[in-house]
Amino acid sequence: MTDEQTPAEDTTFETEDLAQEVEALKAEVAALKEQALRYAAEAENTKRRAEREMNDARAYAIQKFARDLLGAADNLARATAHSPRDSADPVVKNFVIGVEMTEKELLTAFERNGLKKIDPAKGEKFDPHLHQAMMEQPSDEVAAGGVVAVLQAGYELMGRLVRPAMVAVAAKGSTGPAAAEASVGGNPYAEAASDADGSGGSLDTKA
Repeated sequence: MTDEQTPAEDTTFETEDLAQEVEALKAEVAALKEQALRYAAEAENTKRRAEREMNDARAYAIQKFARDLLGAADNLARATAHSPRDSADPVVKNFVIGVEMTEKELLTAFERNGLKKIDPAKGEKFDPHLHQAMMEQPSDEVAAGGVVAVLQAGYELMGRLVRPAMVAVAAKGSTGPAAAEASVGGNPYAEAASDADGSGGSLDTKA
């Protein structure tokens, strides 16, 4: 304090210094808070990314194994579809029941591990994300762009397509009721059907 400064002026200077220090501390606290929030957000993002990568790794790890098992599932489906259920021979009946139980248990194991069957119902709208059109044919039961028949079931693993369902699709000019919406959204088949004639035949459209 100089000789010219009064005690009141000195107190004013100290108050101003204290106010500046308080403002500086507030700014520092705000900066630290922002940094802490940023670190917390980064930690949460890292956690989510690690979980996603772990789920992806798990899915990829069983994808090849699951694909290898699809052949067995197809053979069991064909066997049960053509099995002699009405046979009077009890040995044959028991054999058919055993094959059907084996197929059911295999599909249950697929479900437990995230592998779901894609088996569109007749009349369901063609979904290029899930279905592969192998042929088209006129139909008086299904409208153009609807699934007429499933030639081979498809499968998806945890939301990832492993194999599309191979289907026959109603051709342009079919007179059945409007195709039902698929369980998973996708583009309608109408655009592809409008480019084809109604005679029925091979259509190489793949999801």
